[in-house]
Amino acid sequence: MSESSTTTVVKRMDTERRYDIMVDGRHAGLTAYRDLGMRRVFFHTELDKAFAGQGLGAQLVRRALVDVRASGMRIVPVCPYVAKFLKRHDEFADITDPVTPDTLRWLETQLG
Repeated sequence: MSESSTTTVVKRMDTERRYDIMVDGRHAGLTAYRDLGMRRVFFHTELDKAFAGQGLGAQLVRRALVDVRASGMRIVPVCPYVAKFLKRHDEFADITDPVTPDTLRWLETQLG
């Protein structure tokens, strides 16, 4: 009996300002951000429907947040998925800042 194994890779794509998750070389999803000083503002996460239900969204966000911690930055969870993830994973509470009206106004100018 053989087991099917997949290779999952999360990459920070600096020029696109997002983290991508790849499964066996196929793009499966992303979480997008903009940097405001030393705060990484996550505003959108999406997964391709073909990869739904496999826990890849959580894997993607966890690896992105670990990267943010390693860089010495803080997290601002505008994205509902990232906010929900953070409610379940308090190990990132020490580097999480609240979403403020000022941050939302700033993000709106960034996204046009």
